[in-house]
Amino acid sequence: MLIRIDADSARPLFDQVAASVRADVLTGRLGPGDRLPAARELADALEINLHTVLRAYQQLRDEGLIDLRRGRGAVVAASASPLAELSQDIIALVARAASLGVSSTTLAALIKETDA
Repeated sequence: MLIRIDADSARPLFDQVAASVRADVLTGRLGPGDRLPAARELADALEINLHTVLRAYQQLRDEGLIDLRRGRGAVVAASASPLAELSQDIIALVARAASLGVSSTTLAALIKETDA
């Protein structure tokens, strides 16, 4: 697993870490039961603050993508498997929107409006 961040980006680092893990789940590189690096290890490897990694992990936990357990660390939750199943549907939707001339911003807004 390779977590990517861009220190020059305006996007908060914790959000970049969470997005990288989310993308790995979406593409199937991470699946239910897979362990994420220990927060301290990841912070050291990325040269960022430990609390930044913990905030990213907490965000992923709140989304139901990972479980945080004392002694076990961060593990991809079983409830994350439907996200990987949606990958092909998302790719097809983005391609269809592009063929219709719908921008990614507009598509995201339409999806957000349908959120119940």
